[in-house]
Amino acid sequence: MARHCEICGKVGVVGSNISHAHNVTKRRWEPNLQRIKAKVEGETKKIWVCTRCIRSGKVEKA
Repeated sequence: MARHCEICGKVGVVGSNISHAHNVTKRRWEPNLQRIKAKVEGETKKIWVCTRCIRSGKVEKA
């Protein structure tokens, strides 16, 4: 299972590293996920949430 934000669904994206000699290798950019205790449907759970959701107040911390 890929790591994703459980609030907004943000996932990693795929791209390429390109060196000065134009050697191309695959790489991934992962979202900045934090495991926090949050109130989900009235109970406390540990969930993976991206930092943008934490900062914008979309998550109510326990």
